[in-house]
Amino acid sequence: MRVNLLSTPARPRPSAAHPVTLWLARYGIILVLIALVVALSVLSPIIRGEQLFLTTNNLIQVALQASINAIIAVGITFVITSGGIDLSVGSMVALGGVVAALAMKNGASPWGGFAVAVGVGALCGIFNGLLITRVGLAPFIATLGTMGVFRGVALIISEGLAIYGFGREFLQLFAGRIDLPLIGAVPVQVIIFAIIAVIAALVLAQTRFGKYTIALGGNEEATRLAGIPVKRYKLGIYTLSGMLTGVASALLLARLSSGDPTYGVGFELDAIAATVMGGTSLSGGEGTIAGTIVGALIISLVRNAINLFNVPSYWQDLVIGAVIVLAVMLDQWRKRQSRRD
Repeated sequence: MRVNLLSTPARPRPSAAHPVTLWLARYGIILVLIALVVALSVLSPIIRGEQLFLTTNNLIQVALQASINAIIAVGITFVITSGGIDLSVGSMVALGGVVAALAMKNGASPWGGFAVAVGVGALCGIFNGLLITRVGLAPFIATLGTMGVFRGVALIISEGLAIYGFGREFLQLFAGRIDLPLIGAVPVQVIIFAIIAVIAALVLAQTRFGKYTIALGGNEEATRLAGIPVKRYKLGIYTLSGMLTGVASALLLARLSSGDPTYGVGFELDAIAATVMGGTSLSGGEGTIAGTIVGALIISLVRNAINLFNVPSYWQDLVIGAVIVLAVMLDQWRKRQSRRD
């Protein structure tokens, strides 16, 4: 018997995924959002005796509650798409709020206070980026460390106390509402969140910065060999995430009327959950701003349901933890379906 040593047995090709399965893998998160809305609409009058969910005021509250997390999650989307992670965003929120409150208490204008919060976030992002690109730390370790550093700085500056009395103009400007035609009074924070979402979606999908962000997460070494300045773009990605977190810290400061060094605990988990649930791959190379917004809305709906149905608040941690686990499982399932496509 003659054996051809030059030939290799053909590897069985993976079976193609069913079109319905592929569609669910890509757009199933939208069905989850719709199912939640329907379920809460039906259960609200049954459990509470009246329709409390489908009211204009409650739906605006859902969007308002989602706005802070969504803005942070948009920045996290760029970071995770590039193959990184940022665990320090919650501490950035606390630091940005404290410094902005102190600045306005010492005479800064409302817009000056907003700029201070964004600037603090940008500086924190730059610091993270330098630790990763210049010092060579892994993103997880670098941002785990700065999570404690930024929180510690906020506590030291404020002496562990909340900061009040920085003027009503800031609150009226960034926590007020604007009358829009056919819609009515919409919170300023929701409008800012919508503007940021649209701009970020265009940047990620249509600009060189967005395409290089995706390329970095897909194959960093190939991106470097293609002549793209990887370190510069990584630094820019973490700076962008820090700036958006600074915006969120300013809006939270306006909503809560105080700069508190304890604010923002757990915000990084909510943002990562919203990002991954929305379709951004934890291994990088794939991200979607629209999906991130849907993920943030789902988390906000879950919190809203807990409040509407008088569920004890300590259940929130369990629910959000379960959401994160499910989001990671969904991410793994999406990858398997994509490989079969």
